[in-house]
Amino acid sequence: MVAKVLLAEPRGFCAGVEMAIKSLTWMVQVFEPPVYCYHEIVHNAAVVRSFEDAGVVFVDDIDDVPEGKPVMLSAHGSAPEVVQAAGDRAAVMVDAVCPLVTKVHHEVRRMAGQGYDIIYIGHDGHDEAVGAIAEAPDVARLVDPRLGLGGFAARDGAKVALLAQTTLGLYEWQDVLDEAQERFPDLWTARRSDLCYATTNRQTAIQKLAERSDLLLVVGSQNSSNTQALVRVGRNAGIPAYRVDGPEGVDPVWLDDVEVVGVTAGASAPDQRVRSVIDAVAPSDGVELVRVTEEDEYFPLPPQLRKFMQTLQALIEGGVACRTPGVHGPIELDRELSATDALSILGV
Repeated sequence: MVAKVLLAEPRGFCAGVEMAIKSLTWMVQVFEPPVYCYHEIVHNAAVVRSFEDAGVVFVDDIDDVPEGKPVMLSAHGSAPEVVQAAGDRAAVMVDAVCPLVTKVHHEVRRMAGQGYDIIYIGHDGHDEAVGAIAEAPDVARLVDPRLGLGGFAARDGAKVALLAQTTLGLYEWQDVLDEAQERFPDLWTARRSDLCYATTNRQTAIQKLAERSDLLLVVGSQNSSNTQALVRVGRNAGIPAYRVDGPEGVDPVWLDDVEVVGVTAGASAPDQRVRSVIDAVAPSDGVELVRVTEEDEYFPLPPQLRKFMQTLQALIEGGVACRTPGVHGPIELDRELSATDALSILGV
């Protein structure tokens, strides 16, 4: 019988996911369904199902969005041609890309413009990697962190830049960075690692859990890169670690002869799923919070959405002869609303 659960803090939703979920919630509240979203808004099956139930249609080709319908672009970042096509087709287009992914897109464009060959560390086919490479497809090469540089060759060894998918494991970034610096002494990298703060914090937290746990459970979906990275970090610490979408994924056999279970969640996993996993584990002595840092990052809603909502509010105020024009509406109070609150509006 499991005696205790050690619960990681921070875990679950990061600021980018919070922003994206709240943005799409606004879209389904304002527009009649269907609302279209290019790629899954975040990589979590439970979140995606909730939005599908609310009338969102997720597409993998922007041409599948009917002319004049509202569309949102996912948090993972989109290729420039996709952004342009979405703007041309949609009545209202909102790009919910995470600002940290936008930073990497900017770096790809800037270094390509300066004549650099770009090593982009990422996972083949991941939405974020596809979007970033598309910013400079002629000079950016995807490098799988498990394989290293391999046959990568630069036109000029003094002009090589290294960038990365934000959701990689720290050890994945470091291994390729070390290899690239050895081959290209003048290697350019961002002053701050491309790995996002949430990825780093959650990996640090699971390392702390591993020091005291017999087993690790990571809540998140199969296609969530940062969730899979957490599993790898746990296993690299020498502890059995498993990914579960929810309580139905917990195999009772895993819990045999286990006293302490560490639980965490990927950056796109709802905390409701975490709590239900803990209930399935049923620790006899309860839950202990293991905190490694505080997170207070906040990303504002996308500018297209803010402008649209502010205009809508002004039109409504004018139409009803509002006596207090300019008073803050719900869009200005966004910081006080969490993604969990937003999902509750959808009945989650």
